[in-house]
Amino acid sequence: MFKAPLNLSAARVLITNDDGIDAPGLRVLEAVARTFSSDVWVVAPQQEQSGAGHSLTLRRPLRIRHLAEQRMTIDGTPTDCVMLAVKHLMQDRRPDLILSGVNRGANMGEDVTYSGTIAAAMEGTLLGIPSIALSLHTEDRGEARWGTVEALAPDVIRQVTEVAWSRNCLINVNFPDCPPDEALPLEVTIEGRRKIGDEVQEGTDPRGEKYYWIGAQRDEDRFAPGTDLEAVYRGAVSVTPLSMDMTDLGMLARLQSHFS
Repeated sequence: MFKAPLNLSAARVLITNDDGIDAPGLRVLEAVARTFSSDVWVVAPQQEQSGAGHSLTLRRPLRIRHLAEQRMTIDGTPTDCVMLAVKHLMQDRRPDLILSGVNRGANMGEDVTYSGTIAAAMEGTLLGIPSIALSLHTEDRGEARWGTVEALAPDVIRQVTEVAWSRNCLINVNFPDCPPDEALPLEVTIEGRRKIGDEVQEGTDPRGEKYYWIGAQRDEDRFAPGTDLEAVYRGAVSVTPLSMDMTDLGMLARLQSHFS
């Protein structure tokens, strides 16, 4: 179990994302982290890595660019950033907490299998560090309400780190698309159903060759009670514990019975 409560005022915090080093959500998360810690590190991808999932760069060298003290960018994936930060850049003292985000757009339902934001938290969890992914829902990809995150995230992080959680677990937080004073209280939810790929566009490039572009439209269930989608669309902050152990225990029992 990760020990609790985590002493945030003494914590070394690593921040990363999948939207890239220049993303506004990264700046927001850095500001949030500095409300409770003075030891904040930023190690983020050089370019946007949305949809990168838990990918690791193995076939080419990675380069680190130092932008300022405790602020670096890497020409790789979110997973690369966490691994190099923990194993190289911060090897004198590992981070006590990893925060990934804030992603522009929610990461709910099956998004978690594609998301580089979630993947960074997954890598942190695998390295034995409490990790939280944070995302902001933007209705129809409209203007992002970063003020909602700035107002609510510090208390959400404090509440989550007051509870011990399994070393196989990462925390997925999604903020609703509404002003902070209209947001409903935090709700603990399960992963809902939300599958990207419902929109595939066909086109022709200047050379006459066909191409296909996967759009952002999703097939989703916004109304299933207790899910992250239902909570966020209703205006609540959703907190979902995700397990790195993907074993289907029900199917495991059936297979063991069948093959015994």
